[in-house]
Amino acid sequence: MKVNLRNETIKRILLRKNKTQNWLAHRLEISTGYMSQLMEGTRNPSPKLREKIMNYLPDFGFDDLFEMKVMDS
Repeated sequence: MKVNLRNETIKRILLRKNKTQNWLAHRLEISTGYMSQLMEGTRNPSPKLREKIMNYLPDFGFDDLFEMKVMDS
């Protein structure tokens, strides 16, 4: 099972809050490059990072921010 960011949802949330991806990356203590990879879906957030994201966006639940995908075996 893989967990990805729902990038369109994250973009809308940040837009409504008048914040940027870089703002969120700084708050999460990750590089802007890594944040871009998360948004593009080429990297997956760890459980610890998912928790941090949920703490910075408390009005949204797990299913709002993330999607789970079954990995092909």
